[in-house]
Amino acid sequence: MRHLLTLMEYKPHEVEYLLRMSRDFKTRFMAGEVYTPLFPGRIVVLYFEKPSTRTRLSLSAAAAQLGMHPVATSPNELQIGRGETVADTMRVLSRYAAAVTARVYKHETLEEMAKYSSIPVINALSDRHHPLQALADALTLWERTGRLHNVKVAFVGDVSNNVATSLAVVGAKLGWEVRLVGPKELWNTKLLDDLSEDLAKTGARVYFTDSINDVMGVDGVYTDTWVSMGFEKEAEERRRLLSPYQVNQRVMDIAGRKAVFLHCLPAHRGEEVTDDVIDGPQSAVWDQAENRMHTAKAVFAYLLR
Repeated sequence: MRHLLTLMEYKPHEVEYLLRMSRDFKTRFMAGEVYTPLFPGRIVVLYFEKPSTRTRLSLSAAAAQLGMHPVATSPNELQIGRGETVADTMRVLSRYAAAVTARVYKHETLEEMAKYSSIPVINALSDRHHPLQALADALTLWERTGRLHNVKVAFVGDVSNNVATSLAVVGAKLGWEVRLVGPKELWNTKLLDDLSEDLAKTGARVYFTDSINDVMGVDGVYTDTWVSMGFEKEAEERRRLLSPYQVNQRVMDIAGRKAVFLHCLPAHRGEEVTDDVIDGPQSAVWDQAENRMHTAKAVFAYLLR
C-alpha cells in the first residue's frame, strides 16, 4: 500500500508527475471544469489533532471535486480519544474509507497509522514533514518562474521546522538550489545526509547559512511562523533568536524585484513578516493557498488510481 508520509520516499520523476497532474487539474478548474468525479461516492477521512484552515478546507474541496465525500474528525470525536489503539482505529477506517489524511503532533503517529492501514495514509502535517504544502510551494514557484527545475529559493527563519524540511526535500527532487537561512542553533545538518542521494541524482544544492544576504538573486523568499504549534513554551526564546531573520522590505530588496514572497500561513504579521511584504506586489501567498487544493487532487488521484 502506497502512502504519502513524506516526499523522501518518492522518486524525482514521481514528484514531477504529481506536479504536472496538479497543474493539469488547475488548468481544467480555471477553464470551468470544477468537478472531475474520478472517485464518485467514496469516503475520505480527514483526521485533525491540530487546528487547520487551509489544509482542512483544501482537502475537503479537493475530495468533493473528485466526487468523494470528506468526513472531518478529531481524537475527541473518535474512540481513539478514549483509549482505542491506533491499530484498531485504522483497521476499522480501512473498511469504510478510500483514504485517511491526518494532521498530527508526532510523525510517529502517522507511521503507526500507515502500519495498520490497508488504505493510503496522507500526511496533512506532522512535527517533521509537511509534504502537501511543499507540493503547493513547488507548483506556485513553477507558475511564477516558468520553470519546474533550476529554481532558487531561500527559506528564512526557523530552518529546522517541518515546512523548511519539506521544501528542501521537494527542491532536492526537482534540482533546485535551496538556501536555508537561519541561526546556527537551528541547523539540521542531518537533513543534508538524508538528501544526499537525490542531490547527486538531480544536481540540486541544499545548504544552511546564517547570512540574510544569501537571499540575493533567488526566485522566492519563504518564511513561516517562528513559534509552531507545540512550541509555545519556547516562544520568547524563539523570537529572540529569529528576530534578525524577519522578512521585511529590506530583505526583499536584497533578494531582488523578481523574487516572490512565500508563506504557508497563518502569518504572524509583524513577527516573521511585515505587512508591506505579505500584502505587497511580490507576494504569492494567496496563489500558494489556492494551490493546496489542486495539488491535493493530484495526490488523491495518484494514490487512489
